[in-house]
Amino acid sequence: MSTVFNINDDRIQKALDQAKNLSDNQVRDIFQKAKELKGLNDNDIATLMMIENQDLLNELYHTAFEIKEIIYGKRLVIFAPLYISNYCKNECLYCAFRASNKDLHRKALNQEEISEEVKLLLQQGHKRILIVAGESYPPHEGLQYILDAIATTYATKIPNAEVRRVNVNLAPMTVDEFKQLKNAKIGTFQLFQETYHIPTYEKMHVAGKKRDYQWRITAFDRAMEAGIDDVGIGVLFGLADWKYEILAMMQQIQHLEQKFGVGPHTISVPRLEPAHGSDIASNPPYPVSDQDFKKIVAILRLAVPYTGMILSTRENAELRKDILALGISQISAGSRTNPGGYKDSEQFDYAQFQLGDHRGIDEVIQDITKDGYIPSFCTGCYRLGRTGADFMDLAKPGEIKKHCQPNAISTFLEYLIDFASPKTKEIGMQLIQDTLKTMDPKIRQTTERMIEKIQQGKRDVYV
Repeated sequence: MSTVFNINDDRIQKALDQAKNLSDNQVRDIFQKAKELKGLNDNDIATLMMIENQDLLNELYHTAFEIKEIIYGKRLVIFAPLYISNYCKNECLYCAFRASNKDLHRKALNQEEISEEVKLLLQQGHKRILIVAGESYPPHEGLQYILDAIATTYATKIPNAEVRRVNVNLAPMTVDEFKQLKNAKIGTFQLFQETYHIPTYEKMHVAGKKRDYQWRITAFDRAMEAGIDDVGIGVLFGLADWKYEILAMMQQIQHLEQKFGVGPHTISVPRLEPAHGSDIASNPPYPVSDQDFKKIVAILRLAVPYTGMILSTRENAELRKDILALGISQISAGSRTNPGGYKDSEQFDYAQFQLGDHRGIDEVIQDITKDGYIPSFCTGCYRLGRTGADFMDLAKPGEIKKHCQPNAISTFLEYLIDFASPKTKEIGMQLIQDTLKTMDPKIRQTTERMIEKIQQGKRDVYV
């Protein structure tokens, strides 16, 4: 019998109704509860959504910052998306890839072209790649096209660099197909529900397999049944009321935790951005202000403290800088959202949506380093089998930081030696020295041994 999962709208409305007119002290009690790192319930989350007082907002933001620091420290994971195809059979009204968009130039990279794109990303210093494809594959190839693309990505190497982790953002699959994906040695399977609000979902998805709401919302169940225990969840904010979306997403997170004992490895927070040929993308039905966006990120950090939170280049550089302090633990850098975009970096005719941050990876790393963040290309947990429940057992009490800190510094040092500009290298080396001074003595000792190996020419050192 196939899995069915339904969002309880009455439960959402009840939480929102009960959240009205709470005192400041009641709100502060929720902040204290969040610092216990055990998450929040529906009523807690709904209460935080109602905050308008600037002093309380500042406390919310600071609490999110503290929780992220406790669990992950100053490390900030860096990755790049690799769009390999923009062919799609679906009709999503907000997306440039939709099937009826005849003005979009269609492109599916062959394996040689995929390898060329990977080499360009490696030359920039990337180690973590997110493969993205429209929900249709080249004729007569099917899923094998994706499996070959993953193999090609792992097989492509340049001196001192190779891809160490391939994550994927792909269409929902059957259990058997997910097993094939697992065998291809992916890291995280990422899928966005787009909107949990069924009337909105049906209005926005008018044709194609994606119109099947249940098929999409139960994809993670099938993935986990197939043995993929790292999944990435997300909402496209702007299609429906963001308050509803967060409470609905929490229901799916709780469903996964209860059924499989594992919540999402990551949560992504994309906002609807202009897309070629889409009026809806340029005029979101429920636009999310920058202030509400900050609240979304901070609330999710309190509600699901263990998860990695991803911020993409949809947002501009200035806002990304502000948002990082609210609980973000992963960012993309130097991204292109069109097949072949790294080879032809000025070509956007194939793109899924407009980018907000056009900085290259070195500039991004230099900027975040100035703000005290350690850019991390770490893949240690995946390589050592610390995934799913094993990762959660370390992340939930904040123990994962003991691994994150050394691995972040070792991979950052690799980047500084092999790829960074002189200015970025200077700033980065100083940050590493400053960070070592603040570390637990035992962790520092481990880190210094790793640093010595990197400086001697060894690569891919992790604990």
